[in-house]
Amino acid sequence: MMFGQLLAYCSTHDELNSLWFPSYGPETRGGTANCSVIISKKPINSPVFRDADHLVAFNEPSLTKFQHFLRPNGLILYNSSLIKSTVSSKNGLVVGVPINDIASELGNPQVANMVMLGAYMQLSNLFSNDTIAKVLKKFLGERKAHLFDLNIDAISAGRHYIIEQGIQYA
Repeated sequence: MMFGQLLAYCSTHDELNSLWFPSYGPETRGGTANCSVIISKKPINSPVFRDADHLVAFNEPSLTKFQHFLRPNGLILYNSSLIKSTVSSKNGLVVGVPINDIASELGNPQVANMVMLGAYMQLSNLFSNDTIAKVLKKFLGERKAHLFDLNIDAISAGRHYIIEQGIQYA
């Protein structure tokens, strides 16, 4: 959920319209949860959409449940640390990132979502590093300020993984 919230907050910071719509369902404790994020220069009238430009899947149940929503020329970015099956799409680019492995190498498995955010930012070119840093600092607040550098390192690691693989999308 933090991944989606940060995208929405970065949008607001850059004076774009955004909508973050979380869905927990009965899985609130221990199961999968998901969120939709809509970013637009135009006003957003509804959180409901038919097709997605991008899908970011942190686990296999989420990938299975949502990959059919991807529109042509879309992007599927998935956690290859957990999703071991072959992922393919007729609709666009598919990129696996071993976010759990990279986060563990950084010394904290809990920053896997920030590794994914870095990979996504590298592929999408949606927001600058400066925007992400400012929004993350505000999001963490004083209480979690000690986690800022670790999260920035995780975002950088995700970006560097995509660069090292030579993958381009946007």
